[in-house]
Amino acid sequence: MVTYTSCPVCKSNKLVEVFLVKDYTVSGEYFSIEKCKTCTLLFTQNVAEQNEIGRYYASENYISHSDTQAGLVNKLYHLIRKKTLQSKKRLIEGETEKSNGNILDIGCGTGAFLHTMKIGGWKITGLEPDENARKKAKILYGIEPQPSNNIFNLPDNSYDAITMWHVLEHVHQLHEYIGQLKNMLTDKGKIFIAVPNYTSYDAQHYGEFWAAYDVPRHLYHFSPAGMKRLVEQHGLTIKKIKPMWFDSFYVSMLSEKYKSGKGNLIKAFLMGFISNIKTLFNPDKCSSLIYIIEKS
Repeated sequence: MVTYTSCPVCKSNKLVEVFLVKDYTVSGEYFSIEKCKTCTLLFTQNVAEQNEIGRYYASENYISHSDTQAGLVNKLYHLIRKKTLQSKKRLIEGETEKSNGNILDIGCGTGAFLHTMKIGGWKITGLEPDENARKKAKILYGIEPQPSNNIFNLPDNSYDAITMWHVLEHVHQLHEYIGQLKNMLTDKGKIFIAVPNYTSYDAQHYGEFWAAYDVPRHLYHFSPAGMKRLVEQHGLTIKKIKPMWFDSFYVSMLSEKYKSGKGNLIKAFLMGFISNIKTLFNPDKCSSLIYIIEKS
């Protein structure tokens, strides 16, 4: 079990408990979320060690591993994903100023994003910890991801783009990963890290029922300030922050289900819409954010 006595990002011991959050996906257990008063990071306390946490992913409801389309929420997820895959490709090509190059996707799941980039002419490499997801990537797209622990065996100064789409919050070796991202990046390359944003309007509305806490799979819960503090320790700089507009709707649908015991599509859509409208005036308050990072 991992029990923190200091902040996983800045090592401050100024910690305070925020609330208890239930694991609605697998175990039904409750986990404490604590806050670092120095860098603003939230983190999940008393989580399983890296070699034991796999049991908390063992669910057909965990969509990035199963690719399930069961239920309304998952059907909507797949419908939206078709649009977001192309928008991610455009973002990467715009920020790297390349129409092809070498891309590494960490936590590539069943390979949909890498498939999109491969069709677009990019040379792809994928890492994925879940064996079943790796098998599905090969069946669905002919892609053969490597196990995630191969990250420390990949060559330095090799990738024009490195992506982590809702992955960093799952990584036990937080600082080791960020350091290795810098090592693998070309001098003009870009890192794209997407994570939920606990300072978002929908997170404030749902509190402990906010689905993007997703304990205990999400080890950390980032704010823009916390992410800035993390990457700057490793000689990296946040160049831009981009909102992920669709996430507020998807997260709100799950959050409504957790809060009331049943999904309320109308209330969820309204909350997602309100959250996005408010975000228009303050993009850093979006439900999820993409941090575009480069070497300092």
